[in-house]
Amino acid sequence: MLLLEGGEIAADGSAEISGRRAKHVLSVLRARPGQRLRAGVLNGQAGEAEVLAVSSESVRVRCLFEQAAAPAGSGISLLLAVPRPKVLKRLWAPLASLGVDRVLLTNAEKVERDYFDSHWLLPANFVPLLREGLEQACRTRLPEVNVHMRLKPLVEDDLGRLFPDAVRLLADPAGPLPAADTVGGRGKQVLLAVGPEGGWTGYELELFARNGFSRIGLGPHPLRSDIACVALVAVLSHMIGARTTRTPRTQRRCTRR
Repeated sequence: MLLLEGGEIAADGSAEISGRRAKHVLSVLRARPGQRLRAGVLNGQAGEAEVLAVSSESVRVRCLFEQAAAPAGSGISLLLAVPRPKVLKRLWAPLASLGVDRVLLTNAEKVERDYFDSHWLLPANFVPLLREGLEQACRTRLPEVNVHMRLKPLVEDDLGRLFPDAVRLLADPAGPLPAADTVGGRGKQVLLAVGPEGGWTGYELELFARNGFSRIGLGPHPLRSDIACVALVAVLSHMIGARTTRTPRTQRRCTRR
């Protein structure tokens, strides 16, 4: 999807793009005037854009949007103990592609203090990766990202306000495989907690249990943080989709060319 900023679109619906996006349109999609592309506005509408003109470094399009607002996300938020910087970098785009609504990065006993100094926690560095994930998956809603330095106040004091009605799940190799009723009823929000690669401590597991988290897993073998996040979010997203919609098998899927 060609993802635009609202401020890039003129009153007549036209927009001129350059840089990485124009290079993709010109070199990969090989777009020509009159061709239509999938397009959307960050945190807004989605539909198509007609190519009006091309040059060696820019593309001018006219937006033809159908949706009145940004499509809903997956209904899943992720509470993640801050992983190693290179792992966090790998995670940003897939989380956006999967439609995660909110990412809460937090501390834990087995999280190294210097992880919080990583430049991959800075919006200037992770937002472009989130945008790439949205473009890949043809989504427009940017996940909300928050950093919490203290786990206990987050779990005991903040989650009730942030997620008053969410189903709370804790990733743990000892937990059972997610069942069909894991995500609750139609439209239910899910908050998934994934720990550091060294695992949650006994105290942290008790903290989550006292605050309404149920353990789920993907089998007895420990997984890296990025693999566990992507796998569990995909499974839970499928379950939510199966409960809220019935998608025909013949529906055309959105793939990147």
